[in-house]
Amino acid sequence: MSGPLDGVLVVDLTRALAGPHAAMMLGDLGARVIKVENPGSGDDTRGWGPPFVQPETGDRESTYFLSANRNKESIALDLKDDADREVLTGLLRRADVLLENFRPGTLARLGFGTDVLAELNPRLVTLSISGFGHDGPEGGRAGYDQIAQGEAGLMSLTGPGPDDPQRVGVPIGDLLAGMYGAYGVLAALIERERTGRGQVVRTSLLAAIVGVHAFQGTAWTVAGRAGRPQGNHHPSIAPYGLFRCKDGSVQLSCGSESLWRRLCGEFGLDPEAPGMATNGERVGNRQRVIELIEDAFAEHPAEELLARLAAAGIPAGKVRTIDQVYAWEQTLSQGLLVDVEHATLGRLRLPGPPLRFFSPGPDGETETTRREHAAPPVLDADGPAIRAEVARSADGVPMPPQVT
Repeated sequence: MSGPLDGVLVVDLTRALAGPHAAMMLGDLGARVIKVENPGSGDDTRGWGPPFVQPETGDRESTYFLSANRNKESIALDLKDDADREVLTGLLRRADVLLENFRPGTLARLGFGTDVLAELNPRLVTLSISGFGHDGPEGGRAGYDQIAQGEAGLMSLTGPGPDDPQRVGVPIGDLLAGMYGAYGVLAALIERERTGRGQVVRTSLLAAIVGVHAFQGTAWTVAGRAGRPQGNHHPSIAPYGLFRCKDGSVQLSCGSESLWRRLCGEFGLDPEAPGMATNGERVGNRQRVIELIEDAFAEHPAEELLARLAAAGIPAGKVRTIDQVYAWEQTLSQGLLVDVEHATLGRLRLPGPPLRFFSPGPDGETETTRREHAAPPVLDADGPAIRAEVARSADGVPMPPQVT
């Protein structure tokens, strides 16, 4: 299965994580993604380690790069070199999508401003990702994930308490910007079917993080209440969080009064005790709620508690380590691991795409999810072939939509 974007050509000028993640999402959906990298060094993340994987040949690869670049080809181009700029120009004339995450204004200084791109290819959809936006008083700032997490308020909501702000354990600002960017590209491609013209899609790490403030955003804009870190407990629902038990901890969520009553019935608590009868009261007495539940759980191991909570219909779970997640049968059942053949590292197992596709029919659903994926490329692995394709297409031979 080639995917719903089969036939779409993407030129990826991005590096680090936000842009490469967006490009990988498009590649996962079947687009042909040509990654343009700096000669010699390539994408910055090729050097971000440890950990590195080093084959017998001595050519090491960073696991960071491997995380964001499956289903792509690589060509090394020096965008200050006239001959290489001609190769890029040839690609852009034929591309459907261009991705870039230079600082605002950099692409124009390289000779590929939006006016030039529109003249080269009026159907081109351009995704441009910045740190803090392309305009405004701080539009030119460099964007790095942890800085953006702090500036965009996320760290003020994360951690054990107000005096200990913490970043999210993955570069979530980069990842969200990539996801929003891919979503914008898809919308622009759909609109192009109606108008016949491409357009520029812009997002930023700042915009992506503010875009997921959710109830914390409206708590401020509507109610005037600025959120603060609550540790592992929800600020608006109680009980909802992590609770200690005899040999560790369990998580549970009572998102309704009926679930609260089930929890109390299962563990001998009084659901109508003073300060416990409604969610609002429990939120106001959160520490007391935590103490009551942890007292009830103190003599029970986690596995026993999880079984009892499941039998009572109360949403609950454990905190798994990363290695446990990738060994979990449920993870495997969802296609979240893929096997690929890397040019120098051999057979690799990588985290896989989070989407699955199904075609309904009279006899039930048939899964149409793409099964075969390409490993992240070594630097300039496809450079000679792509240069030859561009040269041939300049003579009237169209570039193929996807290399197989």
